[in-house]
Amino acid sequence: MANSSFETRNRSFPEIFTDLFGQTTTLLSKEGQLARAEISEKIGQVGTGLALLVIGAVLLIPALGILLDAAVALLIRRGFEAPVAALIVGGSALALGVILALIGLSRLKARRLMPTRTIEQWQQDAAVAKQQMRSDHEQIQRAA
Repeated sequence: MANSSFETRNRSFPEIFTDLFGQTTTLLSKEGQLARAEISEKIGQVGTGLALLVIGAVLLIPALGILLDAAVALLIRRGFEAPVAALIVGGSALALGVILALIGLSRLKARRLMPTRTIEQWQQDAAVAKQQMRSDHEQIQRAA
């Protein structure tokens, strides 16, 4: 597909090379900006994941101590033996803690941190550059 900024005349190899070099330089600059923006976004996701993990841990520790004691006391009052009540409450707290930790860890997975949009754009740019090179090469062959 021809870009409207190019003339449709036969161009010499030095002209094609100069255009290619200029466009490649511009493209790499733009792609670098895109990569930096996407990486910054991914770093923000890491920060959010870590913040959620830390906040969850900080809030769980004192709150769990109080709530777990109250839950054990309630179960004892309802007729459970103290060890059974402690196991029920402790198991429930463990399950909730594991769920919160897994949510925090899922936000830190390397797959989620890859700059996928930038990689896809680079692949598209490479395909367009190859097509342009073929088109220019065909023009040179027809002119020869």
